[in-house]
Amino acid sequence: MTELHLWLRHEVRTTERRTPIVPSDARRLVENGVTLTVEESPQRIFSVERYEAVGGRVVPAGSWTSAPTDAVVLGLKELPDEPTELRHRHIFFGHAYKRQPSAADLLGRFTAGKGALLDLEYLVDDTGRRLAAFGFWAGYLGAALAVLQHRGRLVAPLTPTDKDALDRTLRPVAGDEEFTALVIGALGRSGRGARVALREAGVEPTCWDLEETRDLDRPALLAHDVMVNAVLATTPVPPFLRDADLDAPARRLRTLCDVTCDVGSPLNVLPVYDRTTDWQEPARRLCEEPPLDLIAIGNLPSLLPKEASTDFSAALLPQLLDFEVSGAWGRCLDRFHQACRELGLL
Repeated sequence: MTELHLWLRHEVRTTERRTPIVPSDARRLVENGVTLTVEESPQRIFSVERYEAVGGRVVPAGSWTSAPTDAVVLGLKELPDEPTELRHRHIFFGHAYKRQPSAADLLGRFTAGKGALLDLEYLVDDTGRRLAAFGFWAGYLGAALAVLQHRGRLVAPLTPTDKDALDRTLRPVAGDEEFTALVIGALGRSGRGARVALREAGVEPTCWDLEETRDLDRPALLAHDVMVNAVLATTPVPPFLRDADLDAPARRLRTLCDVTCDVGSPLNVLPVYDRTTDWQEPARRLCEEPPLDLIAIGNLPSLLPKEASTDFSAALLPQLLDFEVSGAWGRCLDRFHQACRELGLL
């Protein structure tokens, strides 16, 4: 691999406890010649001392803004609003390539500073398959929260936990009523996670994917008690739920979890809400009669930060070891340039 200086930044989102690289994989990077700088972060699931023990250099949170220009800044979620000009290459989930409301502002900061976004969502192999993703855990947690909400056992505010503790709350107890559940996008990573969580809760879900949504059976969809959307649309498709469906007298659907959270994008398959929910208010009522509760949390896997980080890091590690060597990073850069051109920024 070429010489790489990787700068692991602190996450500004206070509920973000995940990390893209865990300490054991950080050791592998250092052993392979990567210069690793790690920012202090009070909420990261792994202490900064564990990174220091494997060869990382510790610096204050937020100091990436003064990092050497050739450093590659690695994170997961959104950047702070400053600086307005971004001069580094950044690796994170930018959510800026689908005409989201903030896309032009973010990409404009990169073009102004002559930096680049290497978006983890677009780190793909030559068939278009993502190489590192949190999808399984997003689907698992989305379905788990939907079950707890539907059974009246969802406690707010949400707090991070581990899988064993979460599974204990999912298992049915005496007095729980049976309900039906639908997973859309059931064959993908998120859909698979949702199916596993529902089965842990004692529910065998209906599973739909491309074949079942090509000619959507809307009455069948509305006949389920719980729905988990795990579809990440890349081209326009007819919406799965419309405002008119919410008013349908025959609607049995009472709990909706949108794992994808594509609100604001023209590719949103659930244009029945205009703002996400969060850890403080994980569920919000969309309709009173008949009732319908929405869960749409943008960082679901952070509720299982250790498990989610460990799996993601294992997938990302080989890509970082091949940084600027594998074609995947070139495809990331090409997609960034394409998005900037589409917005007239290049």
